[in-house]
Amino acid sequence: MTLTTPKPPLASPSVTETQMAREARGAPARCAEQLRLNAELVRDAGRRLRELAPPFAATLARGSSDQAAAFGKFLLETHARVPALSHAPSVGSLYHATSPNFRGVPLIAISQSGRSPDLLAAAEDARAQGAVVIAIVNDAASPLAELAQIVIPVHAGAETSVAATKSFVCTLVALTHLVAEWSQDAALLAALETVGDVLEDAANADWTGAVELLKDASEMLVLGRGPTLPIAGEAALKLKETSSLHAEAFSSAEVAHGPMTLVGEGDPVLALAPLDVARTGLRERLEDFAARGARVIAAGMAEDVAPAGLVLPSRTEVHPVIGAIAQIQSFYGLANALSLARGRNPDAPPHLNKVTRTL
Repeated sequence: MTLTTPKPPLASPSVTETQMAREARGAPARCAEQLRLNAELVRDAGRRLRELAPPFAATLARGSSDQAAAFGKFLLETHARVPALSHAPSVGSLYHATSPNFRGVPLIAISQSGRSPDLLAAAEDARAQGAVVIAIVNDAASPLAELAQIVIPVHAGAETSVAATKSFVCTLVALTHLVAEWSQDAALLAALETVGDVLEDAANADWTGAVELLKDASEMLVLGRGPTLPIAGEAALKLKETSSLHAEAFSSAEVAHGPMTLVGEGDPVLALAPLDVARTGLRERLEDFAARGARVIAAGMAEDVAPAGLVLPSRTEVHPVIGAIAQIQSFYGLANALSLARGRNPDAPPHLNKVTRTL
């Protein structure tokens, strides 16, 4: 794989340089370096998984890492054609009831720190049942990495802001790399070569025009579908975390099954449009929201997001998977600016810690 080196970040004087902002802007370079460092390791992991030929795979994660796990599920099912389930940590950590059907099944455990007690206990319980534990971690010396049979470091470097940014982006790239090698998807492998430049462009894309529309909001919807549904989930989580804004993520297909009734005049809706077949029907859905007076903000192909009152800049000629990752890279700049505009500190949200010690 020939990798491109991302261009140096452009100065952004309009955004106060919080630790969250600095760390988010470091993601493109970290991702390019990760792909270089992990090339042989992930190639070998892909080969081992092809030989294993499991009937299904599972993920294990919480918080932002669980949004990354949902992205991994999408990749596994659409590119590797492997069914994937989300394994609830409490099944192993509290109930000690992990199924013996996990024998020979890959369990992809995702954690920035690799130290959350419930994830460790669940991974140990699954390994005792014969699962093949794959740890995707930022800390390759963590307890989670030590108990795993396969370790894929995300190489995000130190991340001190409570709001995870570069570690999340790096985790998405690591998952994409793993599934591309597992499935031998030539298009996805080729797309990974563009990651540095695409993410750098995304980091430089200015989404702060949405701040005025969201500054006084108390609740909102974030829409995605296919590869962008987990991105919408992470965006909604960050809005809660850094701006105390009650944001809920929905599939643009599912939102018509009830949540549509919650949106009326002046209510904000952020749509993160996919670049693949999952964009089907999105324009009509956004037209419905706009017709009832919602403040629609959207990123995606021009023909899909035309009903939006504010269209956010994004590259649309890229691979849909890389395009989805680029959307969260751009969103972090908006989340940082919105948090500051609402008088909050995105680096230290109240009542939250970097490592969540759930039992």
